[in-house]
Order: sequence, then structure tokens, then C-alpha cells
Amino acid sequence: MNDNDIIKRIIAENEARNAKINVIFNPVTGQGSIGQRKRVEIADFPIPVQWLPIEMLDIPLVSKIIACGSVKKFLMEVLRADYTERNCLKVIEQFVRVRYRHDFPFWAATLARIKPKGGGEDILFVLNRPQRRLVERFELLRVAGKPIRIVLLKARQWGGSTVIQMYMAWLQLVHQVGLNSLIVALQNKVSDEIQDMFRKMIESYPLDFLHRLGETYSPTEAKMVGVGKSGDIHRIPQRNCKIKIGSAQRPDSVRGGDYNLVHCSEVGLWVRTEGKSPEDMVRSACSGVLYRPYTMIVYESTANGTGNFFQHEYDAAKEGKSQFQSFFIAWYEIEQYVLPIDDVYRFAYELYHNKDNVSAADERHTSGKYLWWLWEQGATLEAINWYITERSEHTDDGKMASEFPSNDIEAFVHSGSRVFDKYHVEQFKRATRPPKFIGDVYADGIEGKAALQNIRFSEDRQGLLWVWSKPEIAADVKITDRYCTVVDIGGRGHKSDWSVIVVFDRLMQMDGGKPLVVAQWYGHIDMDLLAWKAAQISAYYDNALLVIESNTLETHDAERRDRVDGDMSGYILNQIKDIYPNLYARPQSDDEIRAQAPRKYGFHTNIATKPKIISTLVKVIRENLYVERDKRCLEEYLCYEKKKNGSFGAIEGKHDDLLMTRAIGLHICFYEMELPKTRSRTAPRITHRKTVGMSTL
Repeated sequence: MNDNDIIKRIIAENEARNAKINVIFNPVTGQGSIGQRKRVEIADFPIPVQWLPIEMLDIPLVSKIIACGSVKKFLMEVLRADYTERNCLKVIEQFVRVRYRHDFPFWAATLARIKPKGGGEDILFVLNRPQRRLVERFELLRVAGKPIRIVLLKARQWGGSTVIQMYMAWLQLVHQVGLNSLIVALQNKVSDEIQDMFRKMIESYPLDFLHRLGETYSPTEAKMVGVGKSGDIHRIPQRNCKIKIGSAQRPDSVRGGDYNLVHCSEVGLWVRTEGKSPEDMVRSACSGVLYRPYTMIVYESTANGTGNFFQHEYDAAKEGKSQFQSFFIAWYEIEQYVLPIDDVYRFAYELYHNKDNVSAADERHTSGKYLWWLWEQGATLEAINWYITERSEHTDDGKMASEFPSNDIEAFVHSGSRVFDKYHVEQFKRATRPPKFIGDVYADGIEGKAALQNIRFSEDRQGLLWVWSKPEIAADVKITDRYCTVVDIGGRGHKSDWSVIVVFDRLMQMDGGKPLVVAQWYGHIDMDLLAWKAAQISAYYDNALLVIESNTLETHDAERRDRVDGDMSGYILNQIKDIYPNLYARPQSDDEIRAQAPRKYGFHTNIATKPKIISTLVKVIRENLYVERDKRCLEEYLCYEKKKNGSFGAIEGKHDDLLMTRAIGLHICFYEMELPKTRSRTAPRITHRKTVGMSTL
């Protein structure tokens, strides 16, 4: 395909993307609105053609009117009532009330007035594209009868806070009586603005829709009244619900109360001070919210660095470790971030021909490779044109990313420089997949000789061992140096680092291919039991070379020497090496060999070895030299940095446990282990391993 054809295909794809973005959305008729809908026609209805949520089609009133095809026929043939204007309006209002309960965009676009950005008269609330996406997530949970729990990571200026507040108001005013809401913002000023938003909406809200159909009420009754003297609490008498405003600057303002709906705004900016932490404030605000339908908690914020409460909660939600779900809006999904292009063909041509350019013209521009990555992520050419213009106002990629993140990883800006190129990491995604088997390896015991007797794998969906490929073991032939097991030791507490055992299969290296990850144990456990568990898994994989990162063990032994007489160095490893036949020992120098110094078991990560293994990993990732199965490891690559002091490590609030097993294991796979070979299992075993000298890949 020549360049001209490629550019034409890019332009055609861009037109398709814009067509999808600009698809008809009419919240009044329901066309193009959220959720599953069905087109219905009611000839004499004020809106003759409607696209209705399928959930409301089972309501008898609705289904019967639709079946009749007109309000008149429904009145006369189903209700046996006179066809009068009064009766007709009653039926229409009842139908509309049913739709209000099932169709938030319709309710918002016909009853909820808000102040427009930039000033002017209040307008009815018509959802934009990101707002529709968020409401769709809310509705999936509500309709399924589940509590709504969302951690929202967002770019700026698309009305995230507005749609959260209006959705909570919809639940209060339309769905259930007695739902109390709490809004906690960073500053008093922001809290007041959110409260003013609700007040404006309720002032213009039709009083009759705060009451049941046919209910008697006074046309002069108040729709919102203050509670107490603080001015922080207001009540909607007709719905018996309260709206309370709090501020992270005033922790006392969020304590106490019976809440069902809680919106914590700009949580990433909440600061930790003496006697006050974001965790404490969130706990005070949300502790009374029961985990049941028609309750709602949303932590919403732009990112603000790493290692803070908001990042921890977002990560936990993303990884499925909390009751919350993560939700992210990229800048290019926001309708206003586009800029028309004078010459689309030329723009597409330059975008394509600079797609491999990793250099930026200056500090106010980004690389052609990044712009092409934006295209691959789904941004339109017009959005990329806007990004180029906006980027020229910033002198740092990190600041641009924090304001306008393209994905949820780059949103959390960090101070160091990333070690691994994200474009190289991206190419590993295609091979990641869920494990074929989940369970664990067991034996006759958990330590000592019994731990290596009667080794077997047992499936258990709660197990900690993920298996992508079980070991291939022939009775008569052994492939030497095929499997390599690497262990990174964490802690046993849930706040500790994770312990990781990973198994590499090196079979394909016989023919110049790649090692691949075939199994992984990931969890928390005492370090001595972890070492024996690693020995069991290694034995299961045909007595794989077992490489245990020994720093934590040696620190542990040093602590024991302070309390116990005698030299405890290598305590656990020395136990295992007497029983397990293939434990990794560090290469010895010529002087150590001549002096017949004892072998030191385990891989020691220090200022000499860590740069080597990280350098190996950089090359392996750059050249795509192994097969990764666990996508969580790829995220660790993207969050690994070189610190300002020159050291390597995960950004604050992230882990590098999976990464370190790959760094150590791949270094040994390529530098220290011999290539796999085939031999008879009856041949004599090699008792001393030959150490391959350090060479380039």
C-alpha cells in the first residue's frame, strides 16, 4: 500500500470516528440516549416517536399504551373512560412520571436547570458525551440492584461534579423518599458552589413533581428549608430528605448523620495534616452508608501526584480489590477539546510520517511517536490538533498529563523519569491473558523433606498460583535448563509488599525463540514458607532452577543474629539447598574458587547487580524478547522510574514485585543459564552447574 492510500485510510477512519462522536443524541425523544432502548410510536402523545429504556416497557401502563398505539384508544378501550382533555393529560403525566423513574437523561433535560459555563441564563441539563458514559455506569449498577461505588479519575472541565450531583438529586427527588446526601469538597467555597447548584435546580423544579400524582399540596409551600444554624444542611420537606455540605478543611463538618448518597469532590487534592487525613475524613463521611441498593459513594478527582489516598483507592478499585469500580475519562473523549484542521490531508501525512520520531522539537512540543499513539488510542485528528496547540502552553509533559491525561496511568504524574518506554511496553499486551488454571501446588508437608514428596497441583478458584501452561515432562527424555523459577520476597501482612514466584519456560530459546511466563504465585506469606512453596513449584516444573532474591532473607538473618547465638546467615536457603537439588548460587570470582570459599545461595540485589538486571530488562522490553502473560506486570513497568538520586524504584504508592522477578529471571535466562538441551533421563546428573560469563544479549 502506497503513502497516498495510507493517508486516505487515516482520513476515512477519522471521518468514521467523528461520525460516531456526532451521532444523534436527543434526550427528550430518547434517540441515541444511554442504555438499551426501543423505538415506540404513540400517535397522539406530545412526543409521538420515543426511544424508551427497555426496563420501563414491562410497566403495565406503558405496555398497554404502546399496544394501543394512542392515548385515545387506551382511554376508551382499556380504561373504558371518556376521551376528555383532562383524562388525556392524566394519562400522559402518569406515563411521563414512569419515564422519569427510568430515564435520567430525559428527567435532566426537561426538569433540571443548571448554570451554564461562561455565564448566562440557567439552562436545562443536557448530558455531554463523558457525562453520558458516567451515567451509563451508574445505571448499570442501579438497574442491577447494586450499590453505586465509583472512583472517578477525570480530566478537567467536562462537568463530572455536576452530573454526579444531579444524579444524586434524581435519586432523592424521583426514586425514594428519605435519601439523605452529603457533598464533601476541598474548600468551603467549592462546597458552597455545589450547594448553590442544587439550590438553583430545586428553585425551578416543578412543585407538583415533588408530590405523588393526585396528592394535595399548597402551591406556596417551600421546596427547600434550612436545618440548624450552620447553613450546611437543607431539607426537601416533600421528599423527607436532607442535603448536607461539608469541607475537607473542616473535618467536623462531615461527621455524624445518616447518609445514603455521598459525593467526595477533588479527593486527590485533600491534604494530610496533623490530626487530619483524607482517610479519616472519608471514613467519617461514608461510615454510615449501608452497602445496599439506592446507596451511592463517589470519590471524584483529577490526579494530584502519586502515593496519596486517591491513587490508592483508584488502584484498588481498578484491580478489583475494593467494593468500588474505577472510571476514567480521557481528555480526547471531551467534546470541547478539538480544533479544526485547515488541510486534513497534510496533517494526516505529517502525523503518519512522524509516527516513529521519538524526539520533540522543543520543550513545548511532544514527539511524533506520542501523537501517533494518541491516534491509535482513538483520538480524532481534530483532537490531536488541539493537543498540539495546548501542549505549546506547557513546558513539561508531566504537567500536561496531569491536566489532560490520555490514560489513567499517565494521569498520576511522578517526579522521576520513566525507565521503560511505554510504546515498547504496549507491544506486550497482545500476549497477556487470564490463566488456564488457578490453584496451588501441594505435597506431604509444607517444609523439609516432606515438602518435596508427592508434589501435585490442585485446582482451586481461591488459589494463589496462576498457571498458563503446566509442565511438560517426558518419562525418558529431559530438557535441561528448561524452567527457571524466580522469587521476590515480600511480607505476610496485607500492607506489605507482595511475594511473587514466577516460572519461565526457556524451551523456545533452543531455536532462538523467547522465554515465556508459564506460572505465577502472588500473595502474602511468611518468608520461610514462601521459600518452601517456591521449592515445591520448582519441583513441579521438572526441578527448575530456583532463584530466590536473598536481600530480605539476609536482612531477616541479620536481625536473628542479634537475638540468637551463632551465624544464621542464609538460614532458610541453607535448609533448602540440602533438600532441593537445583538451587541458584551466585557466580564465584577466581579468588573465591581458589580459596574454596563456600557457595552463596540466592540472588543478591545491590548497587552492583541492580543496574545490570534493570539494563537487561530495558533491552528485553525494547526488543520484545520474552512473552508476558500477566498484564499487571506491564503496569508496574509503566510506573517504574529512575529517582532524582539515581536509584531505581516504583513511583510512590506503586509496587515493583512482579517487575523484579522479571528483571532477575530474564537476566539469568539470557546471561547465566546454558541453552536448553535434550538428554536421556537415565544419563548421570550434573551436580555442579557451569556459570556462563556475563556477555551481551
